[in-house]
Amino acid sequence: MNILKKISFIIVISYIFSGCVIYRQTTLNPIYQTSEANLGTPVDGNGVNTDISGNVTNSSVNVNETLNTGGVITPVSKNNITSKNKTIVKRIPFPVNEYKSLATTGSATVKGQIYVIAPNGNKVFGRNTRLYLNPVTSYSTQWYNESYLGGAKMSKVDSRLFNYLKFTTSDTNGNFEFLNVPSGSYYLIGVVKCGTACGYDRVKNIRIAKKISVLGNSIKEEKLYKELH
Repeated sequence: MNILKKISFIIVISYIFSGCVIYRQTTLNPIYQTSEANLGTPVDGNGVNTDISGNVTNSSVNVNETLNTGGVITPVSKNNITSKNKTIVKRIPFPVNEYKSLATTGSATVKGQIYVIAPNGNKVFGRNTRLYLNPVTSYSTQWYNESYLGGAKMSKVDSRLFNYLKFTTSDTNGNFEFLNVPSGSYYLIGVVKCGTACGYDRVKNIRIAKKISVLGNSIKEEKLYKELH
């Protein structure tokens, strides 16, 4: 009888200890992050990244989710996440054939004045500023629509474009002139620098662009301006 009691006691003790071990392994198993960036990366109950065996890694805890006191992952609303990098629009392939078909010589003149109209109604002229004519193609039209009108940042421009641009510089009153311009359509582009006169606390570069067309030996007069509100 004593032997049976001893055997029963040993079985009970063994069961109790084995149960403790099972419970401990369950509570210490790592839980897994669910973010796209760290999908399948385990973290322990303190939010520390571990490898599959539970060893601590050098990865940081994902900021898109938090751990509550119960050790359960609570996703943070995506509306609160802001990207540090602005989306960059990829330029279309440089249309070589379009540019090869453009006229390379001409006798037209494009002249005018560049300025902005401040909120108080005063004109602020683009003094000694660079202006250029950019031929209208699918390549430049993408820039005009996406960047100038849409405000998007674009990928690096193809260096071959500079072979087809015409440049000039305005005087102190914003007057400018392009000579020997080939017939065709262009984006006339320039920048006016303006600060307190335009209601800004610092000087800003205000880009202005418009589409124009010239023909033969005509003289095209243009006012390149923008009203500020």
